[in-house]
Amino acid sequence: MFFQRMSLSAAGAFCRRMGIGLRAGVDVVRLLDTESKFGTTRQRDAISDVTENVKAGFQISESMKRSSSFFPSLLISLVHVGEESGTLERTFLTLAEHYEHQVAIRRQFVSSIAYPVIMLTIGIGVVSLVIYLMGVLTAVGGGPMQDILGLGLRGGKGVLIFWGYIACILAVILACYMGFQRNLGGVQNLVPLLYKVPKIGPALQTITLSRFARTLALAMGAGLDPIRSVKLSLNSTDSDYYRSGADQFESSVRDRGDTLAGGLRSTYLFPEPFLHLIEVAEMSGTESESIDHLADDYEERAKMAMRVLAGVATTIITLTYILTMIFFILRIFMSYAAGINEALDMTR
Repeated sequence: MFFQRMSLSAAGAFCRRMGIGLRAGVDVVRLLDTESKFGTTRQRDAISDVTENVKAGFQISESMKRSSSFFPSLLISLVHVGEESGTLERTFLTLAEHYEHQVAIRRQFVSSIAYPVIMLTIGIGVVSLVIYLMGVLTAVGGGPMQDILGLGLRGGKGVLIFWGYIACILAVILACYMGFQRNLGGVQNLVPLLYKVPKIGPALQTITLSRFARTLALAMGAGLDPIRSVKLSLNSTDSDYYRSGADQFESSVRDRGDTLAGGLRSTYLFPEPFLHLIEVAEMSGTESESIDHLADDYEERAKMAMRVLAGVATTIITLTYILTMIFFILRIFMSYAAGINEALDMTR
């Protein structure tokens, strides 16, 4: 199911083409027919289904809901608002900018850690080559070569076992990430503790707040009421920890008549500096526009936060590479030193 969702880059390109086409006056059915020729097989099938439903008289947003959760909830909700308010063209173009920004942030992170990842991969390749050569070459006096790495692995089989160890480590890391994303065992309740980790915690919180603020600005700018806007924004964080505050926010606003900032404060999810900026936005009298400026500010902060995370990841990967190489160099040195000592003992 995870791999059947529309990717951020695909969503951005789809929204951009739809927005430009609607601005040019092209009929929406013709646009969707054209869109059904782009992307993966899953995307083409989903958009083909949307096209058929639109031809049958359904709205685009309602047709998207029928496509087995392929389309992002933010896209569906704001397209619905755009259809109701007659601003579908602007909605698509705004969503395109939002998704393109998210893709840019991810690419920035990937490009930042590319070099250390390549170096680590080369190091693994060198170790694999040594393991293979120890299995196919013979010692000067005959027999197998000495195990200079001390891993007990030789030849092609040894390389496969070595790669299996690496795959297991990567699988554990991926499982931990997926488990956190899916909130297995309520692990996301530890988010407040994670935010206290130096450098990493504040950076992650800033990126999450940036996503929340941008979605809130998009939703309120499209005309959604505060309760629906906040619920949609909490959902956009992809975190059950933040989603858990939706009911509390609604209760605070409906039952106690709290403002937007007051309702957010009642969830105990947001830092005070962020809430203060929301309060300032409310007092300005141009709430939607002010929150849009707030979102711009936090997107800039998110870029800096991503650089911090990339720096931390680069440091970890580089240290892993250096320590691994040092370990194997020391093993090789100790192996040769033991061989020299053994040869000297035989000559005495």
